[in-house]
Amino acid sequence: MSATVIWVAGEFVGEGERALSAVDHGITVGDGAFETCTVVDGQVFALTRHLRRLERSVTGLGLDAPDEQQVRDGVSAVVDRLGRVDGRLRITVTAGPGPLGSGRAPAAQTVVVAAAQSAMAPEGRAVRSPWTRNERSAIAGLKTTSYAENVVALADAVAKGGDEALFANTLGDLCEGTGTNVFVERDGELVTPTLASGCLAGITRALLLEWGTEAGLPVREAKEGELPFAVLDDVTAGRAQLVLTSSGRNVQPVTWLDGVDVAVGEVSRAARELFDRLHRERLDP
Repeated sequence: MSATVIWVAGEFVGEGERALSAVDHGITVGDGAFETCTVVDGQVFALTRHLRRLERSVTGLGLDAPDEQQVRDGVSAVVDRLGRVDGRLRITVTAGPGPLGSGRAPAAQTVVVAAAQSAMAPEGRAVRSPWTRNERSAIAGLKTTSYAENVVALADAVAKGGDEALFANTLGDLCEGTGTNVFVERDGELVTPTLASGCLAGITRALLLEWGTEAGLPVREAKEGELPFAVLDDVTAGRAQLVLTSSGRNVQPVTWLDGVDVAVGEVSRAARELFDRLHRERLDP
């Protein structure tokens, strides 16, 4: 099945059908949060972790925590209809109908669950973004539906031949991609920016740190200031390697950065193989 299965507030809707209010605050001002999950053989991977992060994002926006049972009901309904396939599933919770400006009015939240069959590319192509992440933003570390800056940055990367854009933060440190966390392989270890950089606390990032440590792989979080954005010069010079992690990519080595072909590191390859195996064995870690 290639079509997207969509469930909105208890009802299935078609891709072309009207489903949300024209004044839903998720549409008018991006007032909401979301999660993207991997579907493995018809089952949602790491659902409990995703629901915990969804709750953190929603409450971080100043909204009430979503009704978890309603969300789980939507997830179950969608994956049952999708079938036993690999794919991606998105859970979106918005503030519901509201004023046309930034102010909120009391309203029932809108819950949308959608999923489609998809495959993951084994390698990635990255571009340094000319824009920065603000680690002091009111929504730093939250996975919100206010995604316009990611759309613009990714479009810029695609126009330059990439499939992901990499951000520095305002301090000049390596932060994250538009929809990914990043690891740098250098001196025989994989190191990812600290959460203090403003990056999202990615589910795949956290699991790679946990599972890698458990398996004896040299993976760790960086000390603050340890990974300046200029570390990417070491990647293009062949002195370091790069890995992207996300629910849409799992653990994906980068083989092209800013027009330069780059090698896949030994630790990066081992990390990808470890995650590819364990994410099918441990469905709700």
